[in-house]
Amino acid sequence: MIKGFKDFLLRGNIVDLAVAVVIGTAFTALVTAFTTSFINPLIGLVSGGGKAGGVLTVNGQNFTYGAFITAVITFVLTAAVVYFVVVVPMKTINERLARGKEEEPAGVSEDIQLLREIRDALQRQTP
Repeated sequence: MIKGFKDFLLRGNIVDLAVAVVIGTAFTALVTAFTTSFINPLIGLVSGGGKAGGVLTVNGQNFTYGAFITAVITFVLTAAVVYFVVVVPMKTINERLARGKEEEPAGVSEDIQLLREIRDALQRQTP
C-alpha cells in the first residue's frame, strides 16, 4: 500500500505539477512587483495620467486600461519564463531518456520470432 502511494507521488505528472505551481506562484509575485514598479509608471508617463496612469473616464466611469495592460504583460512574462525555464528543459530531458529506449517494431516477422525462440532455448540449455 505504501509502495503504491509512493509510486503515485513520484509519477512524473504530479511532481511536474507541484514544481510548476511553486515556481509559478513565486515567479508571478516577482513579475507582478516588476510590472507594478516599472510598467505602471511607464504607462502613466505615456498616457499622461500621472499616478493613476492608464485611466480613461467616460460619463464618470473609470476604465483602467493601464491595469489591464499591466496584467497582460505580467501574464506574458510569466508564461514565457515558465515555458523556457520549466517546459523546454523537461522536454529535453524526456527526449534524452526516450532515446535510450528502443521500441520494437509493431509487426515482428515470423522468422525473427522463430530465431528469438531458438536463441532463448539455447540460452536455457547452457549451464
